[in-house]
Amino acid sequence: LLALRSVAALQRLCLMKGTNASALEKDIGPEQFPINEHYFGLVNFGNTCYCNSVLQALYFCRPFRENVLSYKAQQKKKENLLTCLADLFHSIATQKKKVGVIPPKKFISRLRKENDLFDNYMQQDAHEFLNYLLNTIADILQEEKKQEKQNGKLKNGNMNEAEENNKQELTWVHEIFQGTLTNETRCLNCETVSSKDEDFLDLSVDVEQNTSITHCLRDFSNTETLCSEQKYYCETCCSKQEAQKRMRVKKLPMILALHLKRFKYMEQLHRYTKLSYRVVFPLELRLFNTSGDAVNLDRMYDLVAVVVHCGSGPNRGHYITIVKSHGFWLLFDDDIVESFKEIQNTNKRIKCLLYQD
Repeated sequence: LLALRSVAALQRLCLMKGTNASALEKDIGPEQFPINEHYFGLVNFGNTCYCNSVLQALYFCRPFRENVLSYKAQQKKKENLLTCLADLFHSIATQKKKVGVIPPKKFISRLRKENDLFDNYMQQDAHEFLNYLLNTIADILQEEKKQEKQNGKLKNGNMNEAEENNKQELTWVHEIFQGTLTNETRCLNCETVSSKDEDFLDLSVDVEQNTSITHCLRDFSNTETLCSEQKYYCETCCSKQEAQKRMRVKKLPMILALHLKRFKYMEQLHRYTKLSYRVVFPLELRLFNTSGDAVNLDRMYDLVAVVVHCGSGPNRGHYITIVKSHGFWLLFDDDIVESFKEIQNTNKRIKCLLYQD
C-alpha cells in the first residue's frame, strides 16, 4: 500500500514539476494535494465578486455541492438559476486540470435576467445574494416537486388540489440550511409563556467593538423587556401587559450560515457605514442559546468558509472567500486561488461564516 501511494505521489510530483504546474499545486505539494478536488477561480464580470465569493463558499460546503451535482445528473429541465449553477459546478468538478479559472458567464447572465437588483455593474451585498440564491433554489425545487405530484395525481385520477396547494415540500436546501427559532414571550402579570416558531436559512447577528461570534450569538438571545408603548397583548389577561421575550434556537441546521450586520445606517450621514469591528470567530462552534426542547443539542460545528468584505461601504469595496478544503485553507479572490495561513487576520472584515456539523 505504501509503495502504491509513493508511486502515485511521484506521478503527481512529476506533473507538478512540469511547466503547467501552478503555484498553488507546488505550494500544497504532491503528498497533500487532494486527488479528486479542483480549485478554480471565477472570472469577475464587472463587480461580480459578491457573487463569486458566495459561489465558492457554497461549492466547498460538501452537502450543497453534492446535491447540486446530483441535480445536474438528472437534469432534463428548462434553464433556470439552478440549472446554470449545476452546469457551473459540474464544469469545475470535471476539469482535467487541478487548478485554473472558469468564467461563470451563463450563471451571471441568468441572475441578471431573473432579478433587477443584480442587473447592473454595481457592487451588491454578498449576504443578500446568498439569501436570494438559497430561496430561489428552494422555490425551483418545490415547484418541480409540485408539478411532478400533479402529473402523478392526474394520471391516477385522485388529486386533491386544495390539499396539495397548502402543503409545501421540504427540499434539500431546507435539509441542509434550515433551522428553527422559537420566540418565547412571558407575561410579567400572569407568568404565562407563549412561543412561536419560525424557520431560518441564515442567522443575522449584530456586531459590537472587540467581540466574538459566541458573544454575538449570546446577544441575539438576550432577554428583552416589553414595556410602555411596547407592551405585549396577553391572551390570558385579555389586556396589554409588561412582558419579557427572547429568541432561542430550537432546531440546529446541518450547515449554520451566520451573517454579521457590518453595515449600519447613520442618520447624521444619511447613508450606510461599515462597522469594521474585530469579531473573533472560533474554528469549532457549539451553540448554547438553545431552547429546552431543542433538537441535536450537542451538535459541534466546524468552520468551512468565510466571506470577507474589504472596503468601507455596502456598494463599494471587494469580496473574497476563504474556504477549508481537506484540512487546509484556501483564499479565492475572483480568478486568483492561493493557499492561506492567517485565517484570524480577517476578523475585522468577515461578513458571512458557514459552519458545518
